[in-house]
Amino acid sequence: MNASTDVAVTPGSEWWRTAVIYQIYPRSFADASGDGIGDLPGITSRMDDLADLGIDAIWLSPFQKSPQKDAGYDVSDYCDVDPLFGTLDDFDAMLAAAHGRGIRVIVDLVPNHSSDQHEWFQQALAAAPGSRERARYMFRDGKGENGDVPPNNWDSVFGGPAWTRVTETDGTPGQWYLHLFDSSQPDFDWTNEEVREEFRRVLRFWLDRGVDGFRVDVAHGMIKADGLPDYSPDPEAGSMGGEEADVPYWGQEGVHEIYRDWHTLVAEYDGDRALCAEAWLPTPEKTALWVRPDEMHQAFNFAYLETKWDAAALRAVVDDSLAAYGAVGAPSTWVLSNHDVVRHASRLALTAENPQGHGIGPDSPGQPDAVVGLARARAATTLMLALPGSSYLYQGEELGLPEVVHIPGEARQDPTWFRTNGERYGRDGCRVPIPWTADGAAYGFNTTGESWLPQPAEWAQLARSAQQDDPTSTLSLYRAILAARKQHALGAGTLEWVEGFGEDAVAFRNGDVTVVANTGTQPIALPEGSTVLIASGPLEDGALPGDTTVWIAS
Repeated sequence: MNASTDVAVTPGSEWWRTAVIYQIYPRSFADASGDGIGDLPGITSRMDDLADLGIDAIWLSPFQKSPQKDAGYDVSDYCDVDPLFGTLDDFDAMLAAAHGRGIRVIVDLVPNHSSDQHEWFQQALAAAPGSRERARYMFRDGKGENGDVPPNNWDSVFGGPAWTRVTETDGTPGQWYLHLFDSSQPDFDWTNEEVREEFRRVLRFWLDRGVDGFRVDVAHGMIKADGLPDYSPDPEAGSMGGEEADVPYWGQEGVHEIYRDWHTLVAEYDGDRALCAEAWLPTPEKTALWVRPDEMHQAFNFAYLETKWDAAALRAVVDDSLAAYGAVGAPSTWVLSNHDVVRHASRLALTAENPQGHGIGPDSPGQPDAVVGLARARAATTLMLALPGSSYLYQGEELGLPEVVHIPGEARQDPTWFRTNGERYGRDGCRVPIPWTADGAAYGFNTTGESWLPQPAEWAQLARSAQQDDPTSTLSLYRAILAARKQHALGAGTLEWVEGFGEDAVAFRNGDVTVVANTGTQPIALPEGSTVLIASGPLEDGALPGDTTVWIAS
């Protein structure tokens, strides 16, 4: 087998249990070709910067062949690289560059649905109802006298109906197919053994190339409730169902059988290859079902991500997470930002509700205060990276990037924007290409100035070059935290709550480090003679101001 490491590992000390994993959204990271869209050679060119940051692994959002109707989450060929991003040779070069610096590589896998341009779906459209080709997807007859009513009332995550009717080869209106996302993303039928075998092939293709694991998109989907019963979601809930229980297309029991199968396959490879679930579920206890010992290795802790900057709420979700994941022998993961949510440098300062996936724009209520948002983001990250387990970072958060709010309607790309006729701004604001240099074309994203989403003027002061040598910058803070986290082995530590700092404090001990986060407005006195290891912002006469986190030597 093609291994990424030959080091023997004691069970319980696998790399993914404590890793800090950096998410790369390839089209917005670095653009070597100059066409305005990031690519694999661009990632390779910035590998030294990633190593300098101090992360353990990278996770790449989809780079496989795709019509790009949903920024690559509509895959037409799971075993090839889209020409926008390069070639398989470029992927191999990027993988070698990462491994050469001790950085592991996780790739995105999108098993719930394919692109409508996938060979299988094109075959299904050309085939008859009831055929083997259609059985790979969720084709159903419509209701009503002429079959012109969708099979059920489900809505797409992106807005609008979750069913589209096809025109048969003879020109007559035909069956309907399910797409929980865009109409260009038909759902596979995972009760079909042919679908399961195809994804075993896909897993082996990338494992044989040497990847270290997979982040599994919509890992709580794939299996739908028998009979496809009608269901109307809470309109105020997040689009991926994380706030609701008993959704007929999320969190079905049959999903676990798939991951037990994948766990067995992945275990055939050395190097502790990992499976991480994107599973939006109501509680950590529910999510922990995805990481039982014979299933996946990690699951994103969306309950933590969605927690407000409030001490009591943070203490509760940390307790719940450590208990739930610990009960099944899995590490808790911690995450504050990704490509689907408002960046936490803005989200933590919003003053109105903002369900996941809705995004923010110039007309959104509760606009964030940039100064408050950045202070809270720095404090929240300093808290998060002291917690035991594994953490995920999203590209650009180490620069303190906020959500880009002022994107013209004509420049927006997210299907959510179009499918809701502009009622939801969607996710473009967190996907704007990141800045590397304060001056120059596209802030160093490339050398031509092209950018698939417009970059704001504030990128100049937030660029990596502007922060590189500033000891007070957010980039310097991240570097210091990641170095200290390794030095003190916090990822492998245990948490012990510490009392005495007041109700606005989140205070705990992890090994030889005591962490205190102040979510309130009044300064908190620190123990006399404290040795400060890390501080997310300046102290006030030795006291910890609001929206600030400190690590002190225990």
